[in-house]
Amino acid sequence: MRESVIATIGLGANLGDAPATVRAAIAAIAALPQTALVRASRLYSSAPVDSSGPDYVNAVVQVGTGLSAPALLAQLQNIETAAGRERPYRNAPRTLDLDVLLYGDAQISSPPLTVPHPRMWQRAFVLRPLAEIAPALVSPAALTAVQDQMLHALEN
Repeated sequence: MRESVIATIGLGANLGDAPATVRAAIAAIAALPQTALVRASRLYSSAPVDSSGPDYVNAVVQVGTGLSAPALLAQLQNIETAAGRERPYRNAPRTLDLDVLLYGDAQISSPPLTVPHPRMWQRAFVLRPLAEIAPALVSPAALTAVQDQMLHALEN
């Protein structure tokens, strides 16, 4: 087994029972082979960004994983598919969206995967939950830059 890496994953859903879907996805991620949940944020509600449809439910988790970044991405895509994820067009409303935000300190630029995630620093729905579970990763300036984006913690 390869050495464990801390991977940070963003979760979002805005179709169906989004809170239940995100909670089930967190459990599915924790059950992946060679993977253990390290920490999970609360659930947050946010308006769609560059998208349409109902508000999103978002969260961020960190896992320790022995999976390579491409293998982790493949497993996350399997979880999305199991949740009914379809991709009819770019930024379509979705039952579940799972993004590899960070994979240790790796810099990855390939057609299926870019790490760090290229838009994570522009999105309050990523930065606030990330700051909750890993405050050292998010600067005050980064949080200030997204403070106008509405985001509400949900009871959970």
